[in-house]
Amino acid sequence: MNGGPSLGKRGQRLMDNPVVRGLLVFSAFRAVYGMGILVVTYGLATSEATPWWTSLLFLGCSMVFSRWLFRRLKQLWPGLFNAGQHKVD
Repeated sequence: MNGGPSLGKRGQRLMDNPVVRGLLVFSAFRAVYGMGILVVTYGLATSEATPWWTSLLFLGCSMVFSRWLFRRLKQLWPGLFNAGQHKVD
């Protein structure tokens, strides 16, 4: 045993599916990154010192940056996205 909770055979097959793994990692990334973007955008939108279009510009830039960042994460940690990385002989 690896010391962690057992997923069972069905759960293990599900986690080995690259689509499921990619969806789970992407969802976690979007949840964390998205919360930060919401906080910054709210601050920009409610600030009287910045023009109204600043938050729209920030959201546009964050869309491009998030795509670049996610691609970088896929390059840095390919084991998160590749299926079958944790199989035991």
